[in-house]
Amino acid sequence: VQLQASGGGLVQAGGSLRHSCAASASILNIVTMGWYRQAPDKTRELVARISTAGSTDVADSVKGRFTISRDYAKNTVYLQMTSMKPEDTAVYYCNAVLNDGTYWGQGTQVTVSS
Repeated sequence: VQLQASGGGLVQAGGSLRHSCAASASILNIVTMGWYRQAPDKTRELVARISTAGSTDVADSVKGRFTISRDYAKNTVYLQMTSMKPEDTAVYYCNAVLNDGTYWGQGTQVTVSS
């Protein structure tokens, strides 16, 4: 499956951004789909993911500020980021887990200025 991510950019602290990730396959066939991020000199970490059943995992560091949602008709998952902080600065990667493996989209840079 191919993942086409969009969104990201530069925002001031307290601002909002939205990521989207469109899959080339039906998201009904995807076990989980979501985002990871990697800041300079840090390991890649889960931001949020959503399962086929609709359950979500959201990192404690973004809970209450970031919301993940999906649109089955568009095979797209969205990450709405609000009340952003400088520590949210990272490269964000769309991720999809299927029965036959794990897939990654291209990274998109998010920079939050203080």
